Amino acid sequence: MKTSLTTEILPASEASIKEAARCLAAGGLVAFPTETVYGLGADATNAAAIAGIYEAKGRPRFNPLISHVAGFEAAGRLARFDAAAGALARAFWPGPLTLVLPKRPDCEVAELATAGLDTIAIRVPAHATAQAILAALGKPVVAPSANLSGHVSPTRAEHVRGDLAGRIDLIIDGGPVEVGVESTIVGCFGSPMLLRPGGVPREEIERVLGRPLTLAPAEAESDGAQPRAPGMLTSHYAPRAKVRLNAQSLKPGEALLAFGKAEIAGCDNAVGSRNLSESGDLAEAASRLFGYLRMLDTTGAHTIAVMPVPPHGLGEAINDRLRRAAAGRE
Repeated sequence: MKTSLTTEILPASEASIKEAARCLAAGGLVAFPTETVYGLGADATNAAAIAGIYEAKGRPRFNPLISHVAGFEAAGRLARFDAAAGALARAFWPGPLTLVLPKRPDCEVAELATAGLDTIAIRVPAHATAQAILAALGKPVVAPSANLSGHVSPTRAEHVRGDLAGRIDLIIDGGPVEVGVESTIVGCFGSPMLLRPGGVPREEIERVLGRPLTLAPAEAESDGAQPRAPGMLTSHYAPRAKVRLNAQSLKPGEALLAFGKAEIAGCDNAVGSRNLSESGDLAEAASRLFGYLRMLDTTGAHTIAVMPVPPHGLGEAINDRLRRAAAGRE
C-alpha cells in the first residue's frame, strides 16, 4: 500500500465541503463525519476510486460497501423498494439505517462497490456535513468506516488520522459523532432480515414492520462466505489488545471496560479503566464504545476485560461489536 499521500485535515465548513466535493469528483478519498461513525468516501460511480478505498483500508474486495445518498428519491434511482422497504425508509431516513435492496438494471453505482451481488446497500445519513457533501457532489458516495479494515471504527477525526494518514487525501473534522456505532442493516430482498444490529434498535424496526425481523443465518457470518452487507465478518472492530467478554473479575495486566455502577473484583489494579455509562444509559454507552476501546488500547494492556452489557435496545449493537472484536482472540 502506497503511503505517499499528504492527508489534509480541515474543519467542517462551507469551504471544506466544497473542497471535499472537488476531491471526490477527481477520484480522491475523503473521510467525513456521519451520525454513526466517520466514513471514508469515494464517488460510488468511479470504480478506480472505489478500488482506492479497498487498498487504503486493506479491505477484502468480497465485502460490499454502503452507498450514501441524499434522500429517498436518489435511493429509488439505484434500487427497487417493496412495501416493507418503503415503510422503513420513511420511518428512519435520514438516520442510522441501511437497507439492502435489489439493484435496478441501470444502477449507476460501480459493480466493485456491490461486490458483484445483485443487491445494493443504501443509506441516507442524517449528519449535516455528510448531507452537504452529497449535495455538493450530486452523486452517491460509498463510505465504509474510515479505519484500517477490522480495526476499531473511528468516532473522531483523530482516530481517522491515526489509521489512514498518508493513505487518503482529505479528512473533514466535524467533531465527535453522535450515535457511535454503525447503522443497522436490514435486507429487503425477501422477508425483511436483520443483517447487522446498529444505531436503530431492532425493536423500533419491528414496530414499524408490525412483525419480527428474520435473522441472518449463522453461515452468513462465516469468514469464508461472501457477506450480503458490511460488518458481517466474524472478526471485526478489533483493538490490538485481546478482548475478554462478560468479565466478572479482573486479571493482572488487564484493562477494564466497565458498564454501570457495579464494581468487579480486581478493578483497583486495572492497567486502565473506562466506564461506558455509569448510569446504565445504552445510548451513552454506544457513543463511547469505539473511543474507549481505542483509549484502552493505548495503555499497554494485553487484554481488555469487558463487563456485561444488557442485550436489549442499542445493547444488541454494542454486544455485536464486542463479540466480533473478541472473535478468535480471547
